[in-house]
Order: sequence, then C-alpha cells, then structure tokens
Amino acid sequence: MGLESHYRGKNVLITGGLGFIGSNLAIRLVEYGACVTLIDSLIPEYGGNLYNVEPIKDIVNINFSDVRDEHSMKYLVKNQDFLFNLAGQTSHLDSMKDPFTDLEINAKAQLFILEACRWHNPDIRIVFASTRQIYGVPRYLPVDEHHPLSPIDVNGINKMAGEWYHIVYHKVYGIRSSVLRLTNTYGPRMRVKDARQTFIGIWIRRLIEEKPILVYGDGLQRRDFNFIDDVVDALVMAAPDERAHGQICNLGADDPISLKDTAELMIRIHGKGTYQVVPFPKDRKVIDIGDYYGNYGMFSSTLGWKPHVTLEEGLRTTIEYYQEQSSYYWNENDD
Repeated sequence: MGLESHYRGKNVLITGGLGFIGSNLAIRLVEYGACVTLIDSLIPEYGGNLYNVEPIKDIVNINFSDVRDEHSMKYLVKNQDFLFNLAGQTSHLDSMKDPFTDLEINAKAQLFILEACRWHNPDIRIVFASTRQIYGVPRYLPVDEHHPLSPIDVNGINKMAGEWYHIVYHKVYGIRSSVLRLTNTYGPRMRVKDARQTFIGIWIRRLIEEKPILVYGDGLQRRDFNFIDDVVDALVMAAPDERAHGQICNLGADDPISLKDTAELMIRIHGKGTYQVVPFPKDRKVIDIGDYYGNYGMFSSTLGWKPHVTLEEGLRTTIEYYQEQSSYYWNENDD
C-alpha cells in the first residue's frame, strides 16, 4: 500500500503551514489527494510566507490563527485525521532574548493543542517536529536517541517539553503521537532573510547578493543536513504508521561535513563567491554545540526511511530556487 492511499480524501491539519517545512509538506499532501488546512500566525520573525503555497493557494484552506489561541485550536482540530504539528519559535538566539515567548509557543501552546485533541478529536494522529538542539553539546557521535538530553538554550528546553507532552498524552490518553528530532533541514521555501531559521538560509542570500559567507569559529564544526524532500518523506511515513506512535526518533544523514567545506561547496555550485572565517559573536558562542551529526538508525530500521538527496544536489536545487524567487523572500532593507 503506497503512502498516497493513507492520505487520499483525508483531512490534514498543519500548524506552521505557511512556513518552510509546512508548505513543502502541504504541497506533497495535496499531490496525495488530501484535504489540507494550514494554520499560521504569519508573525514576521517566524518564517511564514504566503508565497510558499503559491502552487496550491486555491486548493488548501488557510486559517490565520496562532497556536497560542486555545479557542481556535479547539475548533480547528475537529474532524481532522492527521495533525502535523510544526509551528514553533525556532531561533535559539531569540529564545535567550525573549524566553517567555519561546515558552508560550514551544511549550504552553503544545498543551493547548493536545488538550484540544484529547477533548475534541482523540482519534487524530500527530507528528511533532522536535530538534537535535535538545541534546546540547554531543558527548559522542553520531548522536542516537539514548544520548543524554542537555539543552544549552531556552529553545532546547521548551522543545524538549513540547515533545514529551506529546509522548505523555500518547501513553496516558491514547493520542497517537510521534516525535521526529530534526537536524539541519534546508531547501526551497526556507527563511533566508536572516539566520533565525538556519544558517544555510542567510549563507544562500549572501552568496546571491555577492557578499562573503561568514563562517563562525574555526569552520571545522561538522554538521549533517537533510534536504526538505527527505524530511517530508519522514513526516508522511510517520503519521499513519502504528510503529511510530509513541516513539521519538532522530533524523540525520550519512555524510557530515564541516562548515568550511559546506561554504566551499556552495560557492562551487554557484560558480562564484567567497567566504570568511570570523570569530563567533559572543551571544552565539555560548550556545554553539560544536560538532553534531545524528544516528537515524532507529527510524530507518522501524519505518525504512533514509535520506536520498545528496547535499550537492539539494544545495544546487535550493540555490537555483532563490536565484529565481529572491524577490519573494528578502529585500535590500532586510537586515
């Protein structure tokens, strides 16, 4: 049975649906024949962009709500078969500057959502997007799900709370929830005007604007990257599969690469550009985790997922997208 059959004719709700991952997921689900509703607050700092759903704007339902509005969530979860819970505050720096907003979005709002499901749609199936940031500084590599959890910023703490709310509601109330801990996800439709979502985004913007890419530290820090299509594969695999319910699984890649090598690869793909290795800004240095790459063996052995898009292929696709669509994602006045 193909994945399409699980979604054809089904009602699917996506929080953060106008953002990077949510919009790409929505496009895939529309292709599968699902009836898709997107929730997004379009708060300027959080990455939502109406242009992200331009190809499907007349097909999906868009609700401009905030996941912190418990009354809206009670209404919106009704009659939904699946919920992809992607809304969140993703900036690690912002979480340190404004910890209470991060708490409201990444922790308290998750309880609003789960309580709405508990009372108004207990049969819904949920996938919650968590983050590798909750591991903190790795004690060993690759990092698997048994690695100690030791967040080094407020965002990591609140995302950890959010994922465990989903697991507790699965165990206690039978809400079928799965958690995926995402690593560095990149691709078309990601936020590129600044570094709030991912450093790859601002690197691409600077590359296109013919400004040097700024690589912090010594540039030797290794990271793993997942192209958006591979992450969407993981999401749509997890939601309907009973083997994923109640589980917390890493995503990841087999080819970790240093930041310097990543910058050099991007420049080679683009055909021009430069990079500079510069000292960490003080506020970033204290929350840097050094090397990180994840072990995704648990999810792979359970559901058969593995990444298929190489970093070079994915970066080429992404750079070409922003070369053509840059006017929809930043302007000269963005800082």
